[in-house]
Amino acid sequence: MKISLMINEKEYVTHVKPEGMLIDVLRHLGFTSVKRGCDSSSCGLCTVWVDGLPILSCGYLALRALGKNITTIEGVQEEAKKFGTFLAEEGGDQCGFCNPGFIMNVIALKRQNKKFTDEEIKTYLMGNLCRCTGYASQMRAIQKYLEV
Repeated sequence: MKISLMINEKEYVTHVKPEGMLIDVLRHLGFTSVKRGCDSSSCGLCTVWVDGLPILSCGYLALRALGKNITTIEGVQEEAKKFGTFLAEEGGDQCGFCNPGFIMNVIALKRQNKKFTDEEIKTYLMGNLCRCTGYASQMRAIQKYLEV
């Protein structure tokens, strides 16, 4: 099936199977920042935004994205770079494999423009798994980023 998707404010025309997942379409179109991890919507590596809200693209049918705006980390490069600096300064970047999905969720959190408690931040990000850190360095980076 031929479809048109808006990704990072640019239109892409591609072919998908009715059961095709958004992660497969994005990676096929070259958005390799969208990482494949669990394929069961439980690790957060594949997080992108659909109409500004974080979703797990491994569990989201590509056809559901018709008429919606999809944003990958390539579409928020400046914000991602800014938060990435905080991550690096706090030692929270580690291997970096989980960073794209993690960063997408943190930027979405910041865009809510409100003050969060540590528990609220942990709850918001509980779907993002990192096997390299104990999350302490990432929490320091998030707290500093949210204050800016």
